[in-house]
Amino acid sequence: MRLVVVSAGLSVPSSTRLLADRLAAATAGRTSAEVEVVELRDLAVEIAHNFTNGFPGRKLAAALAAVTAADGLIVVTPVFSASYSGLFKSFFDVIDPDALAGKPVLIAATGGSARHSLVLEHALRPLFSYLRAVIVPTAVYAASEDWGAEGLPERIERAAGELAKLMTGLSTPSTQSGPARAEKAETAEKAEKDEFTVVPFADQLAALAAR
Repeated sequence: MRLVVVSAGLSVPSSTRLLADRLAAATAGRTSAEVEVVELRDLAVEIAHNFTNGFPGRKLAAALAAVTAADGLIVVTPVFSASYSGLFKSFFDVIDPDALAGKPVLIAATGGSARHSLVLEHALRPLFSYLRAVIVPTAVYAASEDWGAEGLPERIERAAGELAKLMTGLSTPSTQSGPARAEKAETAEKAEKDEFTVVPFADQLAALAAR
């Protein structure tokens, strides 16, 4: 399995990258996934050129291919102007619209204040719902005061566990053969018919009149 982390942090070091690394480590510890990190900071120029000429550069093409082939994604953005960063949105604007359909995605963000935590629900979750990704229930926001405080490690572990379950569940093929599945479905249908018998209304009236 492949776990791809998309980090939109701009500074070095970056709290966005730090959160991304912690989420990736927690998820990889629950799966056998190989982790690949895509730093959008390094792709900014190629993303801009893609908008003007319609073709991705070498590094951007590799990043898009990695995201498309991933079994699971962790996406982390800093909060700018009460939403995701323009660089973050631009990357997902140039990716194929069908690339994330059915793909498990863990959304996360960092910001200077806890007041921006709703960016996860009013910006990131709608974006990836539009792209038809499978978004894990727990999203992770880390404000400046959250680092080293109670709560953040627990949220990271919970979100990572949810992503790991989705990744392993979607990547594990069914152990039943086609005929076995068909037989199981037929048995279930027969049991349902045996349990619930539909009596026509006319027959019910006739039975009442005969009493």
